[in-house]
Amino acid sequence: MFGRERLPVKTPEQILLMRRAGLVVGECLEMLEASIGDGMTTGELDALAEEFIRGRGGVPSFLGYYGFPGTLCVSVNDEVVHGIPGARVLHDGDLVSIDCGAIVDGWHGDSAVTVVVGGDTAARPEDLQVSAATRTALWAGIGALRPGIGIYQIGGDIEDSVVASGRADGRSYGIVDGYTGHGIGTEMHMEPTVYNERVRPRGPEVRVGATVAVEPMLTLGTHESHELADEWTVVTDDGSRAAHWEHTVAVTEGGLWVLTAVDGGAASLAAVGATYAPVTA
Repeated sequence: MFGRERLPVKTPEQILLMRRAGLVVGECLEMLEASIGDGMTTGELDALAEEFIRGRGGVPSFLGYYGFPGTLCVSVNDEVVHGIPGARVLHDGDLVSIDCGAIVDGWHGDSAVTVVVGGDTAARPEDLQVSAATRTALWAGIGALRPGIGIYQIGGDIEDSVVASGRADGRSYGIVDGYTGHGIGTEMHMEPTVYNERVRPRGPEVRVGATVAVEPMLTLGTHESHELADEWTVVTDDGSRAAHWEHTVAVTEGGLWVLTAVDGGAASLAAVGATYAPVTA
């Protein structure tokens, strides 16, 4: 893979189209965060998402993707990614990663959040820490995006952020092996790979118009995982809990635009010293 990938770029008009899909995803996730509660099933959460996406003129990206049966990936506790929504009942204190994708007029948005059922007061302190460390790593990676770097290089910024959070928390977080971010546009998964850890090659050069999904996944223990018999759900080998955060980001003429953040990423970009620069019609 190294050295053979490419990083396609989008026109400003195409980025504006992607923003429409991104807003559907971002607003859907906000709705789900407000709706999730003790006693709800993951299938009920999924139904809310499908209704929301279709009501906004979108189509769920995940539903039917290589046979995936849900609108969302809902991954609970030791599940890292690709959890299939269904009859599982959520309880206060569960650590839940919700991954959502939508297509609007042929363009994709993809984003994920991690929440605790019942809110912070119901959470184990270590679960809040791993989620916060993952979100911090996400924004460290996003903030490192700029024209001229190699796209693989942001993996080093993500890894450095994880190490710093672990040092501050007195923990050693696992960066889940084998799972990465990706290019995105008229397909959900496109070249290039967006690594969550340091690799030697620089990768394809980032240019204005690049659009990628950055998505670190951390655990409270091992970096090793395996797939369950359903051939989708990925769980940690040691049963430790995991968190997953993701955004779709565009590199624009003046800086960055986080297409799946409702505010475009303005506040979080400022916090990491990056420039918020939306495309205007």
